[in-house]
Amino acid sequence: MVNKPDTNKARLRRHRRVRGKISGTAERPRLNVFRSSANIYAQVIDDVAGVTLCAASTVEKGFEGSGGNKEAARRVGKLIAERAQKKGISNVVFDRGGYIFHGRVQELAEGAREGGLKF
Repeated sequence: MVNKPDTNKARLRRHRRVRGKISGTAERPRLNVFRSSANIYAQVIDDVAGVTLCAASTVEKGFEGSGGNKEAARRVGKLIAERAQKKGISNVVFDRGGYIFHGRVQELAEGAREGGLKF
């Protein structure tokens, strides 16, 4: 019998370790990413106040096409940057959520940078 490692458990362990080192403030909130097999989600969070300032995902109404590919991730990145700019946020701390900075997570980050966020 083959013991397959629990990759989500390892991701959550990495995420906890990173969250001990980074935190979002009102001046520089945290851009959090969650990736599922079918969708991708992004939130801008002020950890001091404990509030989500803005969010974007592929499950929203009006989001057409597949939510589980790199093009969709880039569009979500641009959308979260646009919403953050409306709230007066230009600098953020990028929290990759324990995922490898590759593929859809990287595309979301590049889309957010194209939209005007700095990190």
